[in-house]
Amino acid sequence: MISKVLKNIFKIPDLRDKVIFTLLMLGVYRLGIFVTTPGVNRSVMEQIMSTKFDGTLLGLFNMFGGGALENLSIFALGIMPYISSSIVISLLAVIVPQIGEWQKEGEQGYKKITQWTRYGTVILCIVQGFMMARFLESLTGNGGEVVVNNPGWFFRVLTVICLTAGTLFLMWLGEQITDRGIGNGVSLIIFASIVARFPRMFFDMGKYLKEGMMQPHDLVVFIIIMVVTFAAIVYVESSQRRIPIQYARRSVNGGAKQIQNSHLPLKINTSGVIPPIFASALIVFPATISNFFGVGMGSLQALLAPGGWLYNLLYLALIIFFAFFYTFIQFKTEDVADNINKQGGYIPGIRPGKETVDYINLVLSRITFGGALYLSAVCMLPDLFRHRMSLPFYMGGTSILIVVGVAMDMASQIESYLINNNYEGFSIGSKGSLVKSRRV
Repeated sequence: MISKVLKNIFKIPDLRDKVIFTLLMLGVYRLGIFVTTPGVNRSVMEQIMSTKFDGTLLGLFNMFGGGALENLSIFALGIMPYISSSIVISLLAVIVPQIGEWQKEGEQGYKKITQWTRYGTVILCIVQGFMMARFLESLTGNGGEVVVNNPGWFFRVLTVICLTAGTLFLMWLGEQITDRGIGNGVSLIIFASIVARFPRMFFDMGKYLKEGMMQPHDLVVFIIIMVVTFAAIVYVESSQRRIPIQYARRSVNGGAKQIQNSHLPLKINTSGVIPPIFASALIVFPATISNFFGVGMGSLQALLAPGGWLYNLLYLALIIFFAFFYTFIQFKTEDVADNINKQGGYIPGIRPGKETVDYINLVLSRITFGGALYLSAVCMLPDLFRHRMSLPFYMGGTSILIVVGVAMDMASQIESYLINNNYEGFSIGSKGSLVKSRRV
């Protein structure tokens, strides 16, 4: 079936061009991972990352960057500054009336918000780039080798320029993929970063088994946990809470009204992969500005190391917060209720207007709470099991959630193209679509 779908993709010129463009842009991104920032010793950094920071906060940062940090790439900051800037703008929209007005202006307002998000990205890149340069100057290998050959202000300024340019290029790359390719560009960049680490992870598994650093039964248990997590993600992401809606339609000849039944589908996890991505971005960000407050990078890493109680508590709180925040920012219940009313529809037993809005808000709040707990469990439980079994590699639920979620979004978009052009999509016989759209 997969081979038939692939053939159908290349039969549609527009879809074929979008897929090829997306793959080419992701290929450019992966090539850029190996473009090293001037003035640094990449081999020493790789040694330090593997011995000192594997499984730490910087290890997590390196994973989301697809190995850019250990390669000291111009993409070392990754796309996280752009995501952090988006978080700030989204939060400001709640308290700054002007930004809230921009959100209601449609395309023009979106352009203004995007422009200010880019300004924020530049500022964050400058701050994080400078802190990254200072951090690299302080690093030494096991044998006393230095990462930075010639530390000083010239190196710091050059590093800030290179890292800022790298992140801005990734931001542009993501926007190009969103506009001219398939899927969300920023999500796909993170997706490519995580997937690129899979071969090394499998290689490390074999190495640790051979050297006795990991027992076979521990690996079996971990694989079972990953498979269960994968199945749970696919099941929940495809689930809906359907609110029944009835539409009154008068017959053509002026006879009695006819009642047509429909429903309003609400996703269990309306926010998708945004909460864990935002939460990870906020947890990583303080480490790069810690020196402003006299806190050493190592101290902050120890406090926020993945698997630690403070990391888990903060991560849990941020996931739940962003699950609610992003859901109610994206899903305008007032607009939905107004559209239902304009089309002559109503929810049985609920009056149109404010009661309909309150009812939708109540249902959405309940399922969002369940979705937030699901996100927290998926993102945290595999990590907790991994730390309990002391497995010497990083592969957590957050990574699986992002990979599966982004893959389902892409499959949904591709299937829409195939169905619109009368081709068979990801379907199983007459039972309908295998991959359901994750958009409300």
